[in-house]
Amino acid sequence: MTTRPASETELMLRGYGLTTAELFYRMPDYRNVLNTFVWQDYDLAPDHPRLFEFIEFWQKEIEGPLHSVRFTHRKLIKPGEWRHVTGEFTYH
Repeated sequence: MTTRPASETELMLRGYGLTTAELFYRMPDYRNVLNTFVWQDYDLAPDHPRLFEFIEFWQKEIEGPLHSVRFTHRKLIKPGEWRHVTGEFTYH
């Protein structure tokens, strides 16, 4: 039996957030040229296992050596915000 991949909503409910990384790498034939690559996936903070798995893949399989990586992480589902309401106005 194969398990289906979790939907984005299921991942967010499990605590995953959207991680976006900008990887700066050198061109294999032109070491003085820096390029960028943007990677985005749902990941768990603070360990970021998917991001580090991708970085390891890059270092093994991609010829352009990494210069640096800059990333951000944001949870898209947050606890509900409750406010005490004392009245309601309805306009037609």
